[in-house]
Amino acid sequence: MQFKSISHKIKAAKTKSSRHRTSLLVLCILIVILLAACGGNSRSSGTGQGAIPGKEEFGMTKDELVTNIEAVEAIISQCMREAGFEYIAADYNTVRRGMVADKSLPEMGERQFIEQYGYGISTLYTGLAPQISDVSTPAKIGLGDQNVRIFQSLSSADQVAYSHTLFGEHPDATFAVALETEDFSRTGGCTRSAIEQVFSAEQFSVTYLNPFDALVEQDPRMIAANAEFADCLRAAGFDYNFERKIEPDLRKRLDTITGGLPFESLSSEARAALIELQGYERALASVAVGCEQRFLDPVANQVERELYAGPQQ
Repeated sequence: MQFKSISHKIKAAKTKSSRHRTSLLVLCILIVILLAACGGNSRSSGTGQGAIPGKEEFGMTKDELVTNIEAVEAIISQCMREAGFEYIAADYNTVRRGMVADKSLPEMGERQFIEQYGYGISTLYTGLAPQISDVSTPAKIGLGDQNVRIFQSLSSADQVAYSHTLFGEHPDATFAVALETEDFSRTGGCTRSAIEQVFSAEQFSVTYLNPFDALVEQDPRMIAANAEFADCLRAAGFDYNFERKIEPDLRKRLDTITGGLPFESLSSEARAALIELQGYERALASVAVGCEQRFLDPVANQVERELYAGPQQ
């Protein structure tokens, strides 16, 4: 969700019978999703007297988040199996650990991470599959240890094919990362195929705004706080009207420079541009965190408390 403080945000069927079992599995998964959606509709959709959206990503309730994570992971596993690869569906707790590991590294405080890596977007970029990273990134954590071991047991050529089948063009856009950032636009491969079967087309839109965040943003106090936040950034030379616009902009700039290529394959000009972007990211993150803590967090926390103090369904 967008209003979490930045400092706390901080993976073939071979026979006809197996394909038949796979189809039944997908059908069962989708039925479960539909039943869960119907059961929690009044709260997650924001309809009904006193009802407001859930507080999880994309305005989901906790139950909806668990159901959707398990459904996506099951479909990813099936998709990879049909392509001839092994992928073990990660459970909710594994994916969740990847989500909450955002903006953090082992044995590094949150403020230290921000000063050294900014948002961890361009500064931790390698262009390689997260399974072979020496760093326990959110992408690697969210895949689970079993899938990391499966990937690492493959030959180099099979690793390339595996990664492309699972992630598409952007190996850093794992399900856990995309879900935490509420941005599915960079996902690909089996990951995207699975997400498309569980989440709505509207949620894939780059203009989609979490309905709970939209509810908070329309509060007059939050409108004023966002204006102060934007002024705070501009005073330091950065032009963003909303905190939620920062990370997508950094990822767009990164993709423009790298084209998704591994760091070792970048031209000297691209490497120089990447280094410049990394400096920009560090400076921006340091300023934005301070502005957010000063202007956004106190107001957002107050508005959220008031919204959830009323009757719930």
